[in-house]
Amino acid sequence: MRILSRLERFDIRRLLSGMIVTVGLIVLLVLCFGIPCRNAFCSSPVKVSGIVANPSEVVKTKMNHSSEYEEGTRNNDSSRENVVAISNVKVELNASLIPSPNVSLGKPEMAVDSSVLVRSNDDSRESNVLPIMRRHKQVAATVSISQMNSLLIQSLPSSHSPKPRWSSARDSEMLSAKSEIENASVVHESLGLDASIYRNISKFLRSYDLMERKLRVYVYKEGKKPIFHRPMPRGIYASEGWFMKLMESNKKFLVKDPRKAHLFYIPVSIKALRTSLGQDFQTPKSLADHLKEYVDLIAAKYKFWNRTAGADHFLVACHDWGNKLTKKHMSNSVRALCNSNVAQGFRIGIDTALPVTYIRSAESPIEYRGGKTPSERKILAFFAGSMHGYLRPILVQLWENKSPDMKILGPMPRDPQGKKQYREYMKSSRYCICARGYEVHTPRVVEAIVNECVPVIIADNYVPPFFEVLNWEEFAVFVEEKDIQNLRNILVSIPEERYIGMQARVKTVQQHFLWHKKPVKFDLFHMILHSVWHSRINRIKTKSRH
Repeated sequence: MRILSRLERFDIRRLLSGMIVTVGLIVLLVLCFGIPCRNAFCSSPVKVSGIVANPSEVVKTKMNHSSEYEEGTRNNDSSRENVVAISNVKVELNASLIPSPNVSLGKPEMAVDSSVLVRSNDDSRESNVLPIMRRHKQVAATVSISQMNSLLIQSLPSSHSPKPRWSSARDSEMLSAKSEIENASVVHESLGLDASIYRNISKFLRSYDLMERKLRVYVYKEGKKPIFHRPMPRGIYASEGWFMKLMESNKKFLVKDPRKAHLFYIPVSIKALRTSLGQDFQTPKSLADHLKEYVDLIAAKYKFWNRTAGADHFLVACHDWGNKLTKKHMSNSVRALCNSNVAQGFRIGIDTALPVTYIRSAESPIEYRGGKTPSERKILAFFAGSMHGYLRPILVQLWENKSPDMKILGPMPRDPQGKKQYREYMKSSRYCICARGYEVHTPRVVEAIVNECVPVIIADNYVPPFFEVLNWEEFAVFVEEKDIQNLRNILVSIPEERYIGMQARVKTVQQHFLWHKKPVKFDLFHMILHSVWHSRINRIKTKSRH
């Protein structure tokens, strides 16, 4: 019995010793390598400069996108939530996909950039901001507005579409129109138009006239609602909804016989595609595949897609995912896109930039139009909105309450009084800041024009609407993101005479950015259609004859 007791005590001691050694090894491994984490957030460490102690404050930023000034809800379209625990320091975190340095128009490589804006208790603006700008620019390509102008010129002789598999009388008609446009009579002025706004007013007027007289469009009847044939004329994606509504009800351009069509419209709502298919279709690939099924359907039923590999087909998409969902299966087609980012696949000379128009009332799409005269505009620059993306927090940190003539704010109240105040700020400001959010586009560009305020666009790689026709530098100011700390100096350096001319041209160009329940000459519906016509005209090819 004594022997057994001693053996039992020996086994217990050996077991305890083994447990102590095991725990010690585990603690040593944790200290050396950290705790394994399967959470995606753990796998992307965030570096925050400054001393962090007493982690008591939690800041959450949701990656929703833009509306009027609040950019409130986008149905969690590209949303994810990042939570950072900190103390005595305010942090805005934007872990976003940023294109690597590559200004080519091919497929951009992507890198993850976690941009953190630190607001310390001292008011050292530049020391906090500039390192963030440098980190961002290390991975972000920048194509300036002047470089875009050069790319547009280069694209004209080189952006040909695939050769058609067989000839068509419609191709011959478009080639004839192309020749007439190239040889247009010189026009120096036109009633209601300012020649300086256009790259070439003579060619624009000739092209527009030919479009009105000759263009015929076929709209496919296939496709079930709500993804197809159901326009959404309100909200942030109203551009794709209004165009669909006006195109499908149009009697001037539509033809019932597809053999008579120069262009084929695919009546899809990317917004509805994104939200109507349920949880089984939540990735870009699954949604793109669903769209491909529709393309395969019309390609099998009709011969027209296969004749040109889709080059005479087009779609209009304002949703952020319009680019990524269509760039593979509709690579030859003309895409009118709100998300016109050249670093993410937007093709100058082929695609056309679509304006973001935030519409609150389908019955009154042009409400609150107009603004004060230049002499009555006492605010130098105005911005208000949600802190989406890395740039806007920097803008607010630099300029909020820093200069009496710079009205730079965060989100304003969304009640009727707040919305009215927002409009009054725009109507009373010389320059309206159109700063990018998570994506390059924002409804502020059109809002500024509607309120007759000169747009100041701070969004690198953003191609503005109707870029192939309009000379944007005559009525808008472009500031590169890296120069945001010099924003006020840039604006005050603009001569008074120059500003007055730009503001007058904003009022003139306004007609191109308005929806009407019944389309009128030179309005937004006609300008979108003309951009598609313009792209197809410049890329048309005919089958070689032997």
